[in-house]
Amino acid sequence: MIMMNATDVRKEWSSVVDKVVRDKPQFIKRTRDRMWLSNLDIMEEILSVYQFTAEKFIEEDSSVTLSLNEIDLVENASSEREARRLMAYAIMEYASDFYKDYSYWSSAPNRRRHIPYIFKALITDDVDKLGESIICQNGKN
Repeated sequence: MIMMNATDVRKEWSSVVDKVVRDKPQFIKRTRDRMWLSNLDIMEEILSVYQFTAEKFIEEDSSVTLSLNEIDLVENASSEREARRLMAYAIMEYASDFYKDYSYWSSAPNRRRHIPYIFKALITDDVDKLGESIICQNGKN
């Protein structure tokens, strides 16, 4: 793998950032640490394979409950559109909380699989877009 030395990156920071933004991601090595620096467009493309999916339940009162498959979140509202919006807010709040205490949550075995979804939500940073992207499947009551 082509690795840039961290010392060289520090000396040529502006040039490295220009390469990352306009050309391609860069791999950086500092002692035993290995890193990858890219722009958010590339990260968004990589994360595009991760989709939020939810089971949809129509309740007796005709309200809609969504149960997210990737992260244990549940929302209920009077319509599917509103439930999606509430779910998007819940995802964004969870992603924000996860990221604020990333070292703790990312080391928890039952939470590590959430990492790509956390970054997908943070990069999307648009509640309406996130809500519309949730793939809903009919659940069994």
